[in-house]
Amino acid sequence: MATASAPAPALLVEDLQKRYPDVHAVRGLGLSVASGECFGLLGPNGAGKTTTIEICEGLLAPDSGNVQLLGLHWDRDASELRERLGIQLQETQLADKLTVEETVRLFRSFYERGRTVDEVISLVQLDEKRAARVGKLSGGQKQRLALACAIVGDPDLLFLDEPTTGLDPQSRRQLWELITEFKAHGRTILLTTHYMDEAEMLCDRVAIVDHGQVIALGTPAELIGSLGAEHVVEFALPPGSPPIDEAKLRALAGVHAARPLAGGYELQVGALHRTVPALLQLLAAEHLELAHLTTHSATLEDVFVSLTGRQLRDV
Repeated sequence: MATASAPAPALLVEDLQKRYPDVHAVRGLGLSVASGECFGLLGPNGAGKTTTIEICEGLLAPDSGNVQLLGLHWDRDASELRERLGIQLQETQLADKLTVEETVRLFRSFYERGRTVDEVISLVQLDEKRAARVGKLSGGQKQRLALACAIVGDPDLLFLDEPTTGLDPQSRRQLWELITEFKAHGRTILLTTHYMDEAEMLCDRVAIVDHGQVIALGTPAELIGSLGAEHVVEFALPPGSPPIDEAKLRALAGVHAARPLAGGYELQVGALHRTVPALLQLLAAEHLELAHLTTHSATLEDVFVSLTGRQLRDV
């Protein structure tokens, strides 16, 4: 008995390569994003993330490799792809003197099909600002307007590049709700972000990219679980204190990994109630004082630090 074939991915990237005169930006990168999935692409500046996204969006040509979007290719299906894709850039430059309604109506005119102007303005919660000029909007309102322009063509695949950078917490939450609503209609999203909580909240799966390659891939829970630790302990000693032998830290009860941080140390632990008392006993035995100590549940940020030795937002 024949089995049904798996549905084609909404986005397929195979062995992507892109070189610039001074850097090999993308080195054989591969991705497969399922239809209806919110997929996160995480990585520091210079990791090849932006180059990969721009190739997928048709803004750059790869040196080699294959990019397939919705079963289509830029070299022969560009017109259809422009009808079926939505793109929100990190900073969308819109005409300051146009009103919200005029801006959305302009972008709606670019598509043969799509949502109505009134529907989109209502969806992004800008009804009260529809007559306001773009130049008078707040940062959060401008980002919601940029999202409206990206979805007014009712795209099957939506690219969101750092959609909440620079926004206050309330504006970020509002955009999260809008993105979740869009995904609920079965549409596919490729999201880039520097905020780990955003990736954990919105993404079904994430890929961590560094030096032009995917170095980790999975659901947020799978990646966090790969640490083998449920908690992270960070602590520091007073300035001028002698260093602690990392082997002694790794030998503490409940510790899975230990490494130095700028100005302190990080412990990945599985049994917080065992590790903290053991750490305090070690410091006392070494005649060392504790300047500060914090603990938190393991996050995607900890995964990134473990893989790259860097904090995502610090680079």
